[in-house]
Amino acid sequence: MTIPAETASLPTLTPWLVRIPEIFEGVAIEVLKQFGAESSTRLGHDFYLIKTPTPQAIQQSEAAKFARWNLPMDHTWPCNPLKMEGFIEKAAQTLLKKFGDRKPQGIFIGPLNPTSPDKYYKGLASNLRGRALQVFPKLSADTVEEQNPTSETLFCLVGKEGLFCGMQSPRACNGLYPGGSKYIDQDAPDTISRAGAKIAEALHYLLLHRPPLIANSHWLELGACPGGMTSELLARGQRVTAIDRAPLDQRLSGRPGLKFIHADVATFEPKEGSSFDALLSDLNGTPEESIGHVIRLLPHVKKHGLVVFTLKVSRVETVEDPCAIFRKIVKTASAAGLRLFAQTHLTYNRHEFTLFLEKTGASPRGAAWDCFAPGQRR
Repeated sequence: MTIPAETASLPTLTPWLVRIPEIFEGVAIEVLKQFGAESSTRLGHDFYLIKTPTPQAIQQSEAAKFARWNLPMDHTWPCNPLKMEGFIEKAAQTLLKKFGDRKPQGIFIGPLNPTSPDKYYKGLASNLRGRALQVFPKLSADTVEEQNPTSETLFCLVGKEGLFCGMQSPRACNGLYPGGSKYIDQDAPDTISRAGAKIAEALHYLLLHRPPLIANSHWLELGACPGGMTSELLARGQRVTAIDRAPLDQRLSGRPGLKFIHADVATFEPKEGSSFDALLSDLNGTPEESIGHVIRLLPHVKKHGLVVFTLKVSRVETVEDPCAIFRKIVKTASAAGLRLFAQTHLTYNRHEFTLFLEKTGASPRGAAWDCFAPGQRR
């Protein structure tokens, strides 16, 4: 059969699901345009089902930083699960038929509205995963943490709009969980601040790119007050030297592994010979000032040491403005010997992005390599 020339020249449109956090809703249309979206449908709270001839732009364009998570749509089933008899069995058998031969490393299913007070779809997602695991052959990843970041996982999202599924590696998706990174509840009465959830989520996200730091690793935390991140790191068995001109929450007083220095970050000088496995900066100053403090203290960070840096920008009203700041900060950091290896927007981030950098060195088995747990070195 001869294909008309005008038809043959039309680009192939690929369906894709992208998650743009609500705080970036004002620039969502601009972001989707940079992804090449020919059409888009809003799903759930902040998901967009798009069709694009350039799916690579979703992960490679500058606008990718505004998309917390993405997944190719290998199977979509628009329906109302609440009103469908036998939905779980039908869905599980369909998943086996469509994805069984592709041998996913794991199956993880979540709700389209993970923070909704309505628990129905959260329960439905859990029950559907349970049935899918029964009909699929044994999978290698039983939990999200067991996933190989570079192997394909079957991810599914379910809601009142239907079931949406695809296979992709967690690293390409930009998250180990269906829909994004791990949600950390901050309603506990002993919570010091939401910053604790930010670093907890950041460390979980970090599993996509490198092993976790072993217990007793030494962190230098800039701008620690009131101590939400400090508390989370201590709870994970880390040591923290926390710097701030304001005092920490009194509940942190006397905590093992904590050294608090009541000083301005701008004038703080570590003792000669001090060294740290990681540096954490969640400072409230301008991005230029904040990265300047990091660079000044970088000689005290071990080779291949980790830097977790919060890039805080003005209210996001365009895509280009924060991207321009991002380029400037990354260029400055690179010139000082820091390599950016990952970036994301966390659940508790506002007009800010979390950057993950590594202090470059001559050998991957330099001093900081010893801060990785045995068997976790790559």
